[in-house]
Amino acid sequence: MQKIPFEVISLQADGFHIITEAELLGKKFKMVIDTGASKTVLDKETLLQAGISEETLEITDVLSTGLGTNTMESFFLTIPDLKLAAWHGKNIHVAVLDLSSINYAYQQIGLSPVIGVLGGDILKKYGAIIDYKRNIIQLNQRKFTLNNRR
Repeated sequence: MQKIPFEVISLQADGFHIITEAELLGKKFKMVIDTGASKTVLDKETLLQAGISEETLEITDVLSTGLGTNTMESFFLTIPDLKLAAWHGKNIHVAVLDLSSINYAYQQIGLSPVIGVLGGDILKKYGAIIDYKRNIIQLNQRKFTLNNRR
């Protein structure tokens, strides 16, 4: 198990997000750890600014929900290497969306922008354990075989 530090940031009212540092495309970014997100999602504009060409984005007809709309254009992308502290994920398949509204909201409360959301797909595949007392998340280096029992 690889230990990945995170910070808990307070949002308005009683809410909070947990944020970790991610490295992809040779650059470091902030990323939200979101157990309620079914898929890992990255921000399209941030990826383009980091050097991803728009032609590498695979358009999809899947509609995205949970971000205040269900009509947002979405894409898929395979990230060759995602690093979270000592954890390295290879060929990670992610969704790509316009997350400007999230980053705008962060900016309004004085927080740094994020590249995206680390979602349940990675958390489950790599057996995530979140320890709020020590502010770490642990991920296995190898994927688990997914068991979709309810």
